Amino acid sequence: MGSMSIWHWLVVLLVIVLLFGAKKIPELAKGIGSGIKTFKKELEDEDDKKVEQTNTNTQNKATNEKKPEVIEAQVIETPTIKANQVNTEKA
Repeated sequence: MGSMSIWHWLVVLLVIVLLFGAKKIPELAKGIGSGIKTFKKELEDEDDKKVEQTNTNTQNKATNEKKPEVIEAQVIETPTIKANQVNTEKA
């Protein structure tokens, strides 16, 4: 009794035809199909917007980040006395 037999489906179909009429059923099916198609399209558009927004945010962060400044410096060498030179001068 859990599953519906072919006779159950025929009775359901007959009731639907009597309630809506034979001409209305194709219109209802068309409306449902276009609704599903629109729903799927909106989901895809929303995903595309999220990807574009993420790309834009990444690009904005990259352009807004400050680049390190290059500072030029001079190296001043101080004379160092090696331990060997000090020892030889004392001797």
